[in-house]
Amino acid sequence: MAEFFDEVLPAHRAMIAAQPVFFVATACAEGRINLSPKGYDAFRVLSPTRVAWLDLGGSGNETNAHLLADGRITLMFCNFNQPAQILRIYGRGAPVLPWERGWDELAAHFKLLPGTRQIFDIAVEGVQTSCGYGVPQMKLERERPTLVKHHAKADPQEWAWKHRTRRHSIDGLRTRTTDRFIAGTLPEGMD
Repeated sequence: MAEFFDEVLPAHRAMIAAQPVFFVATACAEGRINLSPKGYDAFRVLSPTRVAWLDLGGSGNETNAHLLADGRITLMFCNFNQPAQILRIYGRGAPVLPWERGWDELAAHFKLLPGTRQIFDIAVEGVQTSCGYGVPQMKLERERPTLVKHHAKADPQEWAWKHRTRRHSIDGLRTRTTDRFIAGTLPEGMD
C-alpha cells in the first residue's frame, strides 16, 4: 500500500543512504520522457524538503533541458535488499552550474568527481513509499568506475569543447552546459 508524505523523514533518509543506485525521470510538455539511472556517492538529502545530486558529464544533458523547460522531476530509489520498498521523491528542480550563485554551498556537500558538470537542486513537494514486492533482491558487486576514469583521463580542452557543443537535448530543447572539468586523481578504489 502506498503512503504519501510532505517531506523526507529520517527513515526515508536511511533507506536512500543505503541504495547504490537511483533513477531520475523528467519531461516537458512535448517530446520524450527522460529516465536515467544514477550511481556513485552523488546524492544528498539536504533537509526534509530539499535534496541534490552531483551530475557528471555523460551521453546527454536531458535532465538539464527538461528542468529548464518545465521544472518537474521524480527520483526513485528501490531497496534491492530487505525490507522490500520503493521510495519516490516528487519535486521541482534546477541545474546549478559552477559559476552560479548557490554552487559553493551545494558543492560543499559532495566530493567533486572528475567530470562534474552541475548539481541538481530539488525542492521536495512530496514523498511516496510503496511495497516493492515485485522488485528482485540483488547484491551490489561493485561500482562501475568507467565514467569517472574516462573523465579523469580526458584532455581538459577536448572535454570543454565537447561539452560546449552540447547545447540542445535530443528533442532540441536548450541546455545550459558547463565547461567545468574536475581533473585529478581517481577516488579511492577506482584505479
